[in-house]
Amino acid sequence: MVRAEAWALLREYTQGESLIRHALAVEAAMRAYARRFGADEEVWGIVGLLHDFDYEKWPDPKDHPTRGAEVLRARGVPEEVVTAILSHAEYLGIPRATPLMKTLFAVDELCGFNTAAALIRPSKSVLDLEASSVKKRMKDKAFARNVKREDIVKGAEELGIPLEEHIQFVIEAMRTVADDLGLRGNTGAGGEGPRGAGVG
Repeated sequence: MVRAEAWALLREYTQGESLIRHALAVEAAMRAYARRFGADEEVWGIVGLLHDFDYEKWPDPKDHPTRGAEVLRARGVPEEVVTAILSHAEYLGIPRATPLMKTLFAVDELCGFNTAAALIRPSKSVLDLEASSVKKRMKDKAFARNVKREDIVKGAEELGIPLEEHIQFVIEAMRTVADDLGLRGNTGAGGEGPRGAGVG
């Protein structure tokens, strides 16, 4: 599967803009970590893009992401991609045995939290968001209460990367697609992301 096919599949199953933007944020973070780890950027990016593609249609834990996995297998998607996507659901109990699996888990909740932290800023932008601000927000239990802080912490630990460094790395990945994420805000700063045309 190439990115264009993954994008078409995501749009086939997902209409909500926030879920599309989350997929793009996770894709950007996965691609950045693939480059850092010397892994296959296309495979990692597709895993990020498709990890929640079935969520809008089948949000119940008894269906997501297992129903999506059935769709992917039927379309001939490699098992490496399917298993990685299944592994991000803690309740399925699939051991995160590979860097790909560990990274998806580590960036998933964090991308959502970073988005919430950016949107509450006066600038409404990821371009001036910093890890220290995100860590401060993590201590506020009322803020973005649906995001599991323990998953963010555990994800960084599984990657073997200090939490603040991990947060900043994901912020910087998200900045590269700030326009696609609706997170340029009113800063007026920054350039076009490398995949800025991907949303059209």
